[in-house]
Amino acid sequence: MALKLHVPTLNTPEAAKSLMDTILTSEPEAKVDIDVDTQMVTVESQASETTFKQLIVAAGHHVANV
Repeated sequence: MALKLHVPTLNTPEAAKSLMDTILTSEPEAKVDIDVDTQMVTVESQASETTFKQLIVAAGHHVANV
C-alpha cells in the first residue's frame, strides 16, 4: 500500500531530489515518487508511516495533516 504525505515546504526540484536521497539512504528498498507541483510524496515500503515522517523532518521539511 502506498503512503501519501503532503509536504508543503517541498517547492523545488532540488528539494525533491534531496528528500528522495534522504529517504533512499535510510530505506533503499522504498519506491518513492515526489510531485513538486502538488507537494505530495508517495512512498511504497515496509517501513512505517512514522519512519517516513521522521525522515522528512530530518531533511528540513514538515508534513501537513491532510
